[in-house]
Amino acid sequence: MSENKSPIKYFLSGGFGGICTVLAGHPLDTIKVRLQTMPLPAAGQAPLYAGTLDCAKKTIAREGFRGLYKGMSAPITGVAPIFAVSFFGFGLGKRLQQKTPDEELNYTQLFAAGAFSGIFTTTVMAPGERIKCLLQIQQGGNSPQKYSGMVDCAKQLYAEGGMRSIYKGAFATLLRDVPASGMYFLTYEYIQRALAPKASEQKDASIGLLGTIFAGGMAGIANWAIGMPADVLKSRLQTAPEGSYPNGIRDVFRELMRREGPLALYKGVTPVMLRAFPANAACFIGVEVFMKFLNVVAPGLSFSSSTTSSSAW
Repeated sequence: MSENKSPIKYFLSGGFGGICTVLAGHPLDTIKVRLQTMPLPAAGQAPLYAGTLDCAKKTIAREGFRGLYKGMSAPITGVAPIFAVSFFGFGLGKRLQQKTPDEELNYTQLFAAGAFSGIFTTTVMAPGERIKCLLQIQQGGNSPQKYSGMVDCAKQLYAEGGMRSIYKGAFATLLRDVPASGMYFLTYEYIQRALAPKASEQKDASIGLLGTIFAGGMAGIANWAIGMPADVLKSRLQTAPEGSYPNGIRDVFRELMRREGPLALYKGVTPVMLRAFPANAACFIGVEVFMKFLNVVAPGLSFSSSTTSSSAW
């Protein structure tokens, strides 16, 4: 992505890219959460799910394909502002470090701009993550359903503990998103620069598209490679009954280390990585396409588009 882009354009393009992400990746996200939160089997009993494929098969058998899209109402409702805020934070983080609008940032600065965006997204993402996880772990079939949907879940959480209950796991979300977002944007920019044609070479649109797909997909993988342990802790904390972990994420970490060991921090990693590439490739394609659209229909869009000049953002 060009250095000389308004954070407002990042905001609008990020929202569109986020919708593309959810549509492409939610089924595997559901499987990830179910694997992360399934109960430990009793001695001599088989686990609820043997792995990613087994979880997918059982979910479809009990609930149909719609079961894979459980809880999507929360992220699809919040995804536009979440990704919009994420890309806005990245664009703003870049601007804060630039001496001129066209200055190319180094990789450390790009990581810092990405990490900065993670702070922005937590305030928007934490409630949606809490609701999404609670809806995703509800089993279908004849099992009783505590929550009838996103709104009902939010109402019950608020009745149980007010806004504190809705924002449960916000610190864990922050621990996940700050370093993961830094790696996310750094990886994308690094690969795009590496694949960019030299000044003497002719640009090829098909190579540019493939480069965006590859860079976006690898950015997603890098994001989850960093963020996965905190995501496991977050999912456990957000789906646990009230009072289970009085000291929050620290108690979750201690119990997980004691009962399951370090490898449990990467529970659900298979569906995450299977989802990461196509979902984030779809995201960055959406972002780049919408950014080009904005450059055509609103080339001067910025914080104060009515007074845009050559030196404006």
